[in-house]
Amino acid sequence: MASDQAVLDSLKSLAASAPDAQSLMAETVAMLQRARRHYNWLGVYLLEGTVLVLGPYVGKPTPHTRIALNQGICGAAASSGKTVIVDDVNSDPRYLACSLETRSEIVVPIVREGQVLGEIDVDSDQPAAFTEDDCRLLEAVAEILAAKLV
Repeated sequence: MASDQAVLDSLKSLAASAPDAQSLMAETVAMLQRARRHYNWLGVYLLEGTVLVLGPYVGKPTPHTRIALNQGICGAAASSGKTVIVDDVNSDPRYLACSLETRSEIVVPIVREGQVLGEIDVDSDQPAAFTEDDCRLLEAVAEILAAKLV
């Protein structure tokens, strides 16, 4: 498993050379899934008005390609502008079921100058899979993405 710093260094290099935000997001989700085996599904949602729209992702297809700000864990994170970690999705009434295998989730808003632009959504098939280290890593990734989004 690559260190958090190695992942961030690689991502900063990618951000510097990426032709556009879309390709950076696609490379980011692929890189993170390779670097963290417990990240079973990983995607970036971008905020369009009051709806989160799924952008690049890795993992099984999801029916949740558009999520209103008042729906689910994704909507809660985007509405509050704060990271949300759910150790057991089956015990959280906000969870929008995508996969029967998903046991835990972390959603990290992508924020620039106080404005939520989107979010990074990660699911794991392990309960309580996400630690403070995951939180710090993904929040740093969100900062890198925020700088590239228009």
